[in-house]
Amino acid sequence: MSDFNMMLKDYRLTTAEILYHLPDYPMLLQTFLWQDLDIAPRYPVLNKFLNFWEKKIDGKLHSVTVASTEIITPAKFVYCKGELNIH
Repeated sequence: MSDFNMMLKDYRLTTAEILYHLPDYPMLLQTFLWQDLDIAPRYPVLNKFLNFWEKKIDGKLHSVTVASTEIITPAKFVYCKGELNIH
């Protein structure tokens, strides 16, 4: 399915900041940014990725911060309150 068709089906651009412990130095945190099209509020694509992370990657997850926005939205109009003519 194309990205445009996914956006029409309410997929949104989703960004996740993932903090995880380094395997060799568990007291240190590292940041990983993940971005994909996903459906809010359940985020099945992100959850699939996090499940993969927990099973296959050594770095233990610390926290995940998620931001999501619609890409296709109605146009916004701003009405003019005045007009200035310069000769």
